[in-house]
Amino acid sequence: MGKSLKIKKGDTVKVIAGKDKGAEGKVIQVLPTEERVIVEGVNRIKKHTKAQTQGGSTGGIITTEAPIHVSNVMLLEDGTPTRVGYRRDQVTKRRPDGSTYSAERSVRISRKTGKDI
Repeated sequence: MGKSLKIKKGDTVKVIAGKDKGAEGKVIQVLPTEERVIVEGVNRIKKHTKAQTQGGSTGGIITTEAPIHVSNVMLLEDGTPTRVGYRRDQVTKRRPDGSTYSAERSVRISRKTGKDI
């Protein structure tokens, strides 16, 4: 079972370390078991592919994004990097039979402003 990460798919992040430092992009995929994320336009690599005889795909060199470690990216909120925290909110949930019960929901918040993300 992978670790729960504070970065989610669709988040806009800024790279804070590595060869692509300063680059910003959208998270395409999150790999929680490896603690890595794939960011649009960041850590691009050239991949040599063989032509498939049955599939019909042509071979050659394709450029694709490789995963980077989640510690090297920081979430952007209104264009500024921020740390991510969590707040537990009390919510009222409804059962199928109509009765209600109280539960807690975890909400991501910005450490800089305290607002919900």
